[in-house]
Amino acid sequence: MTNATGLKIKAIAANIRNKREKKNYTQEYLAYKLSISQNAYSKIELGYTKITLERLFQIAEILEVDAVSLINSD
Repeated sequence: MTNATGLKIKAIAANIRNKREKKNYTQEYLAYKLSISQNAYSKIELGYTKITLERLFQIAEILEVDAVSLINSD
């Protein structure tokens, strides 16, 4: 993975966290909705886990945002 790709992944993870916090949702809540552990969800937000497009769309649906808003930098 190139450094630029790694930075983009971290930016997407930060966007997910920011959107979750704006909704006042906990990591536990999103983990429950995604049928994964809180620890697994935490790794998504930290950028340790590569997520699939399917997972990105699931997260966007739960957060009630467009998936593109999770990809684009604010």
